[in-house]
Formats: sequence, C-alpha cells, structure tokens
Amino acid sequence: MKVNENFSNLATSYLFTEVARRQREYTAAHPDAEIIRLSIGDVTRPLVPVVIDAMTKAVAEMGKAETFHGYGDEQGYGFLREAIVKYYAGKGVELALDEIFISDGAKSDVGNILNIFSTNNIVAVPDPVYPVYVDTNIMDGRKVVLLDANAANGFLPMPGEEHVDIIYICSPNNPTGAVYNREQLTAWVEYALAHDAVILFDAAYEAFINDPVLPTSIYQIPGAEKCAIELCSLSKTAGFTGTRCGYTIVPKALVKDGASLNAMWLRRQTTKFNGVPYIVQRGAEAVFTPEGMAQCKENIAHYRENAKVMGAAFDKLGISYCGGVHSPYIWLHCPDGLTSWEYFDVLLEQYHIVVTPGSGFGKNGEGYLRLTAFNTAENTKKAMERLTK
Repeated sequence: MKVNENFSNLATSYLFTEVARRQREYTAAHPDAEIIRLSIGDVTRPLVPVVIDAMTKAVAEMGKAETFHGYGDEQGYGFLREAIVKYYAGKGVELALDEIFISDGAKSDVGNILNIFSTNNIVAVPDPVYPVYVDTNIMDGRKVVLLDANAANGFLPMPGEEHVDIIYICSPNNPTGAVYNREQLTAWVEYALAHDAVILFDAAYEAFINDPVLPTSIYQIPGAEKCAIELCSLSKTAGFTGTRCGYTIVPKALVKDGASLNAMWLRRQTTKFNGVPYIVQRGAEAVFTPEGMAQCKENIAHYRENAKVMGAAFDKLGISYCGGVHSPYIWLHCPDGLTSWEYFDVLLEQYHIVVTPGSGFGKNGEGYLRLTAFNTAENTKKAMERLTK
C-alpha cells in the first residue's frame, strides 16, 4: 500500500488552523485578555427571518409521511435551481436548470471540480489567493503557475504569454478584496478561448459588489459560457457558513477535448454526492425571494459598515491597504517593514486582536495582513479604537 506522496508537498498545517492554534495558546497563557477576532471569514449575524421560516416549515414537512423527503436529486431540487435561474436573469444572464448544481458550499466544489480535469493540466493561480486553490492541485500533483498579484497591478494579475489550461479567478478576491472590472475579465475570457483553457470563477463574495458597472458573474462577459465554470456560495451572501449551501454552474456550451464538462460533472456528482438536505435547500430558496434578498442585504450592509470603520482607522494611522469597498476584507500593508507573522504577534500581544497573516496566502502576501469585517459593530469599533489610541 502506498499513500498519496503529493501530500508531502503541502504545508504542515492549513493556514487558519495555525492561526487558531496560536490564538488558543495565547488565550491559555493570558486568560484575562479580551480577544477580538478579525481573522476568519465567518459571519456573525444569524440567518434572516425569511430563511428561518422556510426551514422551520421544511422541518415540519419532514415529520409527516405525506410530505417527507428522502433522497433528492443529486443536482439539487428544481425549486432552488429555478430560483437561481431567476436570480441570474436579473444579472442579464440566461441559464438552463440543468446547468446548475447545488452543493454544500463553494469550498467543496473548488476542490471536487478537479475530478473532471486531467492531472497533466497546467494551473494558473493568483498569488496571494485563497489557499484551497493551490493545495487541492498540489494534492493531485498538477503543475501550478503563480500569477503575481501586487500593489503595482492592484492585486489583479492579467493574462501573459505563457500557456495554462486552468485559471482560477476570485472576484471580489479573497484575501485582497480587489475586484476585476468588465474589461479585465474580458481579457481573461479572450485568453481562455484562445488557449482552449477553462476559467474557474469563484463568485463567493459577489453580493458585496455595490457598483452596477462591475461584473458579479463571469457570464456577464460574452463568450464565457464556452470557457468558464462559476462557483458560488450562500455563506457570505446569506450567512450559511454553518448551514452549508452553494452552487456550481457548468454551461452545456462548455466542451473540451470532445467532452461535455456539464455531463462529466453530473456523472461525478451522481456518483460521489447525495445532495444537500431538503431543509437547507428550502432555506436557500427563501434567500432568492424579494424579502430574502432585502433581509440579506441588511446584513451585508452591516459588514460593509464594519469595513468602512476599519478603513477609516487605517487612513488615520497612515497605513496603506486594499479592499474593504466591494469586499468584507481589508488587505493591510504591515508598517515598519514587519513581516506578516511579526505584525500578527504585535496585534495579538499588544492589542489582543487576531488577524490572518498574508504570507499564508502566498509569497506575495508576505508583509500583509487580512482583516475581516465579519464581526459585530461593537467589536470592530473597539478593535480600531485600540489601534488608533
């Protein structure tokens, strides 16, 4: 018996696991310290009332023989996929029901979607970026090409001359908060079409974009349906981090090497996935109602205000940063030449604030920190007051 040797090429521990370990150790040594976490991107506001009502009704249905639901469609119930079709129609994007696949979250599908691609493909990943993109490809043994995202290009790398087969794009970006505009995404779509490549477009934070000029879906770019798969999540849109529901869109027009990627993904899902619970999908359906969208936007407005408070504090301190406008993340440049983990220690030990070191997102993340707006208004203001005082 042999193990997957590619795992030896991974970092010893996942970034957020290491952050949590250091926080636990510091808290154990300083039990009286009031720690404020501005690190992990976990929502702090509860599910909105319309979602709770829908899920409560669904729970009651599961308690009656005539309305009980057992195994459902692995691709997702029709009622939820129809709601998503209407949501995208509001963006000017036309989708078919069988192009939408309901999942337990974008993170799962970001890794699982690789099942339909050869390990011989060359993968392009922005640096810095969400660690899951890199780690899942390392686990499979693919060659990963890092695209420099830095202050000079606004943390938005553009296509080069080098050929790649799979391209990860996250917009708004995690961790930098940077957002691609229409012209920039058009350049990526044109590159993918010219190189017979596939774009994996992570739209997990699309609900935070508040400028109608900026695209919220890759399919708002002409030709993207022939070269892009879009992954999205209700974790940030509707607070489903603990409820788990997302979706992946694989257009039927997306054909590579003579094979339909839609058909391949359907085959993979029906083999390895039994679907998202009925109760959760009813709650997700409620998100896309007019009432649900209005209630979810109130929560997003709360997080946007937290980001605004953080931005104002760093403006006052004269510390440069990116993000925080169309994103719940602030990408902070460490002052005084400190490394990411050095400034992490300063904020933890002197101000009792936990953040995420930028170096954990890639080599270009060294010298930066990621702070999240996912917290209460009280904690966010308190943390910024500690810094500015």
